[in-house]
Amino acid sequence: MRYSFIVPVYNRPDEVDELLQSLTKQTCGDFEVLVVEDGSSVPCKYVVEKYRTLLDVHYFNKPNSGPGQTRNFGAERSKGEYLLILDSDCVLPPGYLAAVDEELRQRPADAFGGPDCAHSSFSPIQKAINYAMTSFLTTGGIRGGKKKMDKFFPRSFNMGVRADVYKSLGGFSDMRFGEDIDFSIRVLKGGYVSRLFSKAWVWHKRRSNFRKFFKQVYNSGIARINLYKKYPDSLKIVHLLPAVFTIGVVFLSLVFFSGLIFLGITLLQDIIPGDGKMQIAMALMCIGLLPLLLFSLLVFVDASVQNKSVKIGILSTIASFIQLVGYGTGFLAAWWKRCVWNKGSFSAFEKNFYS
Repeated sequence: MRYSFIVPVYNRPDEVDELLQSLTKQTCGDFEVLVVEDGSSVPCKYVVEKYRTLLDVHYFNKPNSGPGQTRNFGAERSKGEYLLILDSDCVLPPGYLAAVDEELRQRPADAFGGPDCAHSSFSPIQKAINYAMTSFLTTGGIRGGKKKMDKFFPRSFNMGVRADVYKSLGGFSDMRFGEDIDFSIRVLKGGYVSRLFSKAWVWHKRRSNFRKFFKQVYNSGIARINLYKKYPDSLKIVHLLPAVFTIGVVFLSLVFFSGLIFLGITLLQDIIPGDGKMQIAMALMCIGLLPLLLFSLLVFVDASVQNKSVKIGILSTIASFIQLVGYGTGFLAAWWKRCVWNKGSFSAFEKNFYS
């Protein structure tokens, strides 16, 4: 068998239904599907049963251990020459597998991955979150939008790897967050070839609301420091940008509010002689507010044009701030705990991450 799809799932039966439905429409048919339930309280076994006659699909249920170990469970039971690892909230276009197959026939790769985008049926918030995670303005576009990259790190929402390479590397680590980057780092350190397959894209739903999105990106920021502690050379300048943005937002906010407070005091009493006190207050407010307004305007216009919707433009502006500040605060919190205080590896929201 050529391909094995590995799909870990946790309390998402409706999304598994959509994913399996999209797999029935693939134009290339040499594959099996392994759906691995990671201790869900809302299982999807009944969904998988619907596709028994349409797909070579296998269902497993195991105690909760996180996505990495769940993928390893599925990989150990797979038969394919290549493992195709997807998140359960992905939907594939009909030509996805054919695009993967064509890329591998033209030039083999040990590991690979493709981009993600938003489907027209996604909610406005899902489209906004997709924009925040893929736009160059939020550093998201650096993750996988280039055709020519010196090093490509596949992500687990759309990742492929030769089964023998997967086995030689021991599969995914037990990290709860950042485990896919950890695996990709080991792929490259092992001397294997990793490539971006730009035509093998997926529709990726991601989070359904901003609260869940913040938890996700906050943990991504923490994971980056956890990865740095394991692989010091893995930290690049681009990984620092959300933290710099976060510090900048805090600083500019303080400048704006100091100007606002100064303006209020000035209107109540004459604390500075002369005519320049109002100008000083207004200058402080402008210095604090204008950079943030400019960034917001750039995101709003770009997102509105891309999605042809002013509403999604507004939501994308909110999502972009959440993406950058959420990641940045997680990064800074982890840097303080792990690099300053030498604490051990950790993650946040462990008890209510999915709520």
